[in-house]
Amino acid sequence: MVALALSSSSSSSSSSSLLLSGLRLRLGLTSLRPPRALRTLPSQHLSLRAAGRKRLTIRAAETDTNKDTATSTSGSSFNQLLGIKGAKQETDIWKIRLQLTKPVTWPPLVWGVVCGAAASGNFHWNLEDVAKAILCMIMSGPCLTGYTQTLNDWYDRDIDAINEPYRPIPSGAISENEVITQIWVLLLGGLGLGAFLDVWAGHKFPIVFYLAVGGSLVSYIYSAPPLKLKQNGWIGNFALGCSYISLPWWAGQALFGTLTPDIIVLTLLYSIAGLGIAIVNDFKSIEGDRTLGLQSLPVAFGIDTAKWICVGAIDITQLSVAGYLLGSGKPFYALGLLGLILPQVYFQFQYFLKDPVKYDVKYQASAQPFLVLGLLVTALATSH
Repeated sequence: MVALALSSSSSSSSSSSLLLSGLRLRLGLTSLRPPRALRTLPSQHLSLRAAGRKRLTIRAAETDTNKDTATSTSGSSFNQLLGIKGAKQETDIWKIRLQLTKPVTWPPLVWGVVCGAAASGNFHWNLEDVAKAILCMIMSGPCLTGYTQTLNDWYDRDIDAINEPYRPIPSGAISENEVITQIWVLLLGGLGLGAFLDVWAGHKFPIVFYLAVGGSLVSYIYSAPPLKLKQNGWIGNFALGCSYISLPWWAGQALFGTLTPDIIVLTLLYSIAGLGIAIVNDFKSIEGDRTLGLQSLPVAFGIDTAKWICVGAIDITQLSVAGYLLGSGKPFYALGLLGLILPQVYFQFQYFLKDPVKYDVKYQASAQPFLVLGLLVTALATSH
């Protein structure tokens, strides 16, 4: 339910990156205490401005990526609001707060809730169910994905100083206290909505709340030391894929019906495709990842090998799901899913495999709509 995004990490490209979160707590709202890492955030690299607020002033390394600072002053206001590369430098604190939540990463989580509701077989087009679904989407998208992205940007401030020094935190556009406050407000807001949805749905066991807690914990260990799952390309990207695909699906299905073991297995399998999507976002950060010792797959295997791992994870996963649907006696759904895989393969050869660094955004914008439609086809096929 959180996109660790499960980054799309330090800089989001267009939507998927799931598809994520969701993505880095004791169980229970009243017993939540700040994780030690947040209670003991390092105070080095801080300076006092005239207003008396602490602001981070991380000096970017002298790399070619610093040329991007020039473009940020004349960047796009639209990109700024979405939280994607090419954003205009802003001074409005609320626009900066929105930028940190990376709204461009919310749609996959919202779509995951839709798929879960469809798979439940118990969603009805009435005012009550629509209102429940909207609240679940707000929990998964703006609140918990926003928490994940803000948290990830906080712990990525050093690497952002190399790759994107104009971003709000390394540039000092937002203070330390403002960032930490935003993290806690979004986290507690998301958990509160989860608890409220359980009460509204009449759940004896607060499953939506615990899914929110679990997703928030995954988001934290994805971004924060000592575990910092994102340092490992395989584990980190799979966690990101789960946050964008499995968790919001589980929340939507649990809200309206029963979360069954077969759906858990199927969505975890689909999260391997999410792993592939997450790898797409790693190509633009190779220099910073290598400098800071992060073993993303493009760093560990090189660009040529990593791009084939990426498309293989996406395509083989979807073909496996199509095979599962065919074996389950759902041939028309299997054919529908196969029809949605073919244009993705076309765009992989047309853009991504030619140059994954240059065409990553264009590839995602072209291919991922077909992947998310395939998720809905699968959800309808497995409707209980």
